[in-house]
Formats: sequence, C-alpha cells, structure tokens
Amino acid sequence: MLATLSPFATLTPSQIPVGRGLPALTSHAISVSLPLWADNIAYEEGELVGKMETGYPRFFIHLSIQKLAANCLAKFGQAGEDAMLFPTPRIAAEARDFLAAQNPPIPSRIVERVICPGANSLKSASAGTGIDCIELQVLFFGKEHFPYAKAFWQHTGDGISSRMADRALAFLGELPAGPGAPNPAPAPAASSSNGSASHIAPQPQRGGYSRNRHYARKCVPGAAPAPTEPARTDSPAEDDGADVSTYVEERYGRNLPLFNAPLAKTALKRRIAGGVLPQDKEFGVSSEAEVKRGVTDDDVYLYPGGMSAIWHAHHLARVARQRSGTKEGKSVCFGFPYTDTLKILQKWGPGCTFYGNGDAADLDAFEAALDAQDKSEPILAVFSEFPSNPLLRCADLKRLRQLADKHGFLIVIDETIGNFINVDVVPYADIIVSSLTKIFSGDSNVMGGSLILNPAQKSYEALKAVQKEQYEDAYYAEDAVYMERNSRDYRSRIKRVNDNAYDVTGYLYSRSLADTTSPADGKVIKRIYYPRYETTELYEACQNTPALGKGGFGGLFSVTFTSLAASRAFYDTLKCAKGPSLGTSFTLASPYTLLAHYGELDWAAEFGVESGLVRISVGQEEVPTLKEWFHESVAAAEAAGRAEAAAKGHA
Repeated sequence: MLATLSPFATLTPSQIPVGRGLPALTSHAISVSLPLWADNIAYEEGELVGKMETGYPRFFIHLSIQKLAANCLAKFGQAGEDAMLFPTPRIAAEARDFLAAQNPPIPSRIVERVICPGANSLKSASAGTGIDCIELQVLFFGKEHFPYAKAFWQHTGDGISSRMADRALAFLGELPAGPGAPNPAPAPAASSSNGSASHIAPQPQRGGYSRNRHYARKCVPGAAPAPTEPARTDSPAEDDGADVSTYVEERYGRNLPLFNAPLAKTALKRRIAGGVLPQDKEFGVSSEAEVKRGVTDDDVYLYPGGMSAIWHAHHLARVARQRSGTKEGKSVCFGFPYTDTLKILQKWGPGCTFYGNGDAADLDAFEAALDAQDKSEPILAVFSEFPSNPLLRCADLKRLRQLADKHGFLIVIDETIGNFINVDVVPYADIIVSSLTKIFSGDSNVMGGSLILNPAQKSYEALKAVQKEQYEDAYYAEDAVYMERNSRDYRSRIKRVNDNAYDVTGYLYSRSLADTTSPADGKVIKRIYYPRYETTELYEACQNTPALGKGGFGGLFSVTFTSLAASRAFYDTLKCAKGPSLGTSFTLASPYTLLAHYGELDWAAEFGVESGLVRISVGQEEVPTLKEWFHESVAAAEAAGRAEAAAKGHA
C-alpha cells in the first residue's frame, strides 16, 4: 500500500530523475540516478552540483555528514577552514599524516567531539539503545586543501557513516539532511544543554593530536541507536517517522534491535567464513571438521566498506613486512583494477608496479622481473581482482601463488565480483578482501567490507599478530544491523543473478560481432566481457562446483560497441536503473569508463577499457522484463549504427 504513495511509482527505473538516490526514496541510498549518457558527462564536468541529492558515499559526501561537519565548523572552526569527520582517533591521525605527506605539507588539526543526547534531542534519538554518546574525530584544514582531504576520504573509505551523522544530528536536536529536510548549514554554537562535549588538544605544527580518555566510557564510535531509515518530511516539527520505522523493523523481525549489534557482526563474520568454505552445506553454517580445515569467523574482519578493507590490507602487509626486519618493497597491481585500488598502492608506501593487462604475457614479464631483481628490492604483495572490474578477466592465480611462495610476497585477492559463493580463491590468497556493499547486501542502502586472513598460508601468524594489535572495529553498529538483515538471502540472490546474467549475455552475444554463426550485417556490439567469454578456463579453475544456477559466472558484465553513438543509444534506451555501484538487487547500468576514468580516458584505452564501454550489473527482475529491456536497447543501438553509416554515406 505504501508503494502507491511513491512519486516514482509510475516511472520505470531509468526515469528516476537525475541526482535522486537509487533505490528511490532511500535515505542512505548507495547509488544515484544518472539516466542519460549526457548526465554522466555533466556529472564529471561538475554541472550537476545543484541536482545531486546523493551519490556513491566515497565520492559524494552524504548531506547529513555535510550538515554535521558544518555544525562542527560553526562550533570549533577557524576562519578559512573546512572539516572532515572520522570515526576513530587512529583514522583521523592517518588522514592528518596523509595531508602532512603532501608536497608541500598541508597543516591540519584534530578535534575530538563527543555528542550526547540532551534537552534538545529528538525524542527518537536514543530510545532503547543503551548508548549514551557518539564520538567524532573532526579534522580541520584550510579550505583550499579540501581536494586532498577528499582524496583520503575517497581512497580509504574510512569516513563516518551517514547513519552515524543522522544520529549525531538527532542528539543535537536536528533532522537529517536530504530531500524534504533543511539544507546543510552551519548550526549555532551548541550549549551544554544539547549534550555536546569536546576536547581540543594542543596543536603542534602540522596538526598534532592527543586524546583525552575521560569520555571513553560508553562513548562507542561504532555504536548507534535503533536501526531506522529516518523519515524525510517537509515539516521540521515532525520527528515521529523514526519511531514508526523503528517499531516496524523490530516488531516484524526485519532487523535485530540495535543493542544486539554485536550479534549482528558475529553473524556476518560467520556467514562470510561459512561462505568461503567449499564444503559448507548450509550458508553460514560450518561443521566442526570444516572449521578445523579452513577459515573461521575469528579470521574475518569487518570494515566500513570494501575500499577500507583494501586500504587496511595494504597497511597490514606493510606493517607486517616492516616488523619482519626486511625492506618493505613495492606492491604489484596485476590486472586492470577498480581505480581506487591502484591509487592506494601508488599513494601509500614505496609505490606500485602495474601490470595492466593481467594476462600470460604480463605474468611472464613479472616472473622475469622477479628472477632478475636485486634481492634487496623485494616485492611486498600482489593485488588482483577475481574477476577484474570492468573487463571481467581472471589472473592465473595458481601461477601467481607459485611465484609468491618462491619469492616471499603476499597475494591479496579482491573477490567482490566473483563472490565466494561462485568462486574459491582461498587456496591462492594470503588475504581476501570483499565489498559487502555489493551483492552480499543487494539492497544498495548500506556500506560494508570484509578482510579474511588465510590460516593455511605461512604468512598467517605474522599478519594475525599485527591485526590483534592494530585492528579496531570502526564498522558502525547500525550499518552492521542493516547488513546482517540484507545478507540473509545472499545465496538465493546469487543464484538468481547467475541465471539472469547467463540469459542476458547469451542474447547480447548473439547480437555481437564475436558470434560468427550469424551475419555481421547491422551488428554494433563488439564484445561481451564476462567470464563465460573471457579467460573462462582461469575462472573455472577457481569455480565452486557444482555451479550455482546457470553457469555460475556472476551478475556483472560489460559491453563495447562499434561507435560512441551506438553506446549512447544503448545506454539511453535501457529501462533499468542507471548509476554507479554494482551487485544491487535491481539491474544497474553505468558508462563505467566515463565515471571511473573521465580524466584519463586515453590511458584506460591502452588496457582495453574503452570510453564507450557500458557495464551492467544484472538484478532480480523477471526474465521477460529483462528480455524486453535489452531487446529495445539493442534495437536502438543498431538503429544508431545504421543512421551513422547512412550519414557517412552521404558525406
């Protein structure tokens, strides 16, 4: 019944207005609607600033976080400063050090702010949670240096959660920011009545920091009140929506109550550990014998997002190598990766060697370099995606493992796209990272990431020792509760997208130039990038058997076309949702190269990542619906191809 009230109820997914969240009417939507090819270019050119209500959280700072940062600036900021919010002192210190490492060094300072409920708090702010306060680390820096602070936010994924910002605002007596709520604006200085406390440490040059431990008691960085999607309302006086939402969530069992957030995190870790065990019979449940043979929940670590897990995997490898007494060494990025993975390896530590094709020739070159290298210049770790994003190609993990054992480096595998239900990369990895934000969640309304240490590798004890000392749980409790709920049907959703993507790619392949069994006349699709058609033997070497559903190749694929006109027509006509991210329960398309590499299109093209590439994450829709969408979009692309050919013929 509520769905009929939605202003988007009569729209196809592709008609959701530009800049609105995907899913629509979701306070913490992970994606954002960019329905036309031109919208993506306008976004990259900075022309949609006034239209963007949300965006992917590492690239677009949520409006509630902006509003809370403005409040912190009003209370503690100095003239000419901007601010960025982090959940723990260690993360804030890493951000400070990142700014200080720039050339020239960028000065900054950290303020620790503890926000507790007070007389002005919204009545739903902390009911029934047992949590008194929220602790923030506020990094202040010159406004002109915002792009550098934003780079840290984007690359590491360690900024505060939008749900944490909503709750802090509620403690301060303010509504969340977003559609129907007041725009972010500096709030008046808070008095003691609003429950806010702060500690400003003496700041030496370049942003020194010391922490006051007095407020550690019951001020939980990863804690939040009852899991709700705070209602957006045009009436600032109304704050009952959160109470109603909380009641619905808890009464009908969709979410655990927030005071059970530690149980939600334990369930997540066990679910992940159970998934990576090939012998597992029930998702998330492992027998005693299986636990003794493989990964346990004690080897699984949760992070605020997938990129956070990758950043911390790199940091973990660096610290473990440093403590071994040997030179740290460069990392290797093997295969064309998601953009921020490469940026992490380049910007932290001694640097990175990039083998962008990730094929047999690159592996030969890497092996030759290893054999020829000076022993005083070791390799720290190889980072590789399985399969890669966006070309869905797989590295030869068996051969990489042999080289790692011979030369003493680590292997870090990002299996987000393959996912551990479809593939088993445990035998080859020292560390496995994954973005839980994607298909593990599916609902596109919460961020999360995981890091797994492999107890079967020689590196395990050294890595485990560092994790025991340095790991901190910065995964916000309310996000963990949502992630636990979303992931309960993970396995069944994997089967559905395996089946759907198999059918869709089969049709698209039949309309591509790669299919030589039918005439090429009129075809404008050049290639389908999907493990079914790309490096299939390498994928199948790590595939769990029997495959779940048709093929077991996952739900993500990419398509290239004979011209940009055909790419645009295909994308603009496609009736699915369109925006960044992947693994959503709804089909989601993106002109990936434009969004990920707009400023380096020629460089990306050197590795086969064409500017006209369209990446598609297949969802849970019914097959007839998917067939209709893709038939229409292919017809439009082919029509554009004919029009372009006719125009050239008349020229």
